[in-house]
Amino acid sequence: MRGGDLLLPKELGTMTNILRFVQVFALGTWVGSIFYFSAAVAPGAFRVLSNQDQAGALVQFTLGRLHTLGVVAGLLYLFASIGLAQSFKGLVRPAAIGVLLMIVLTITSQSFVMRRMLALRTEMVSVMATPASNPLRAEFDRLHAISVKLEGAVLLIGFAALFLTVREMKRAM
Repeated sequence: MRGGDLLLPKELGTMTNILRFVQVFALGTWVGSIFYFSAAVAPGAFRVLSNQDQAGALVQFTLGRLHTLGVVAGLLYLFASIGLAQSFKGLVRPAAIGVLLMIVLTITSQSFVMRRMLALRTEMVSVMATPASNPLRAEFDRLHAISVKLEGAVLLIGFAALFLTVREMKRAM
């Protein structure tokens, strides 16, 4: 770095481009992964695997990995937002607030909903063999519906945050 602690205009432009790339790459990866999971992985597991309980276990495992990817991507996005604003004020922009909400919803889904679903799956041994009238199966089905809604909310907020990020980039040019 030249000029002491100050970034020269050329260095500032390069850093800005890198941080904007990190934002779009991180958020695009997260949103794209959710879309792919919802459109291909989850339905594919239930169509291809003959054992529906194994398909459910695969979906739960994959969703856990997706949640980890999402939290890491969200944090990268937020760090890039702070870097672009050169202060924590970067977190009060609408897209950053959306990403914060996405992270909270994802952690909630993984830490509470998915954890409880896994415990129920273990208790029932087979979700598919457990009658819908069974209280454990009823709770599992209720939590599954909540999980789907949380993931859908994260996806929609992600689309909005990605749009706002790209729009903000265009305005800055």
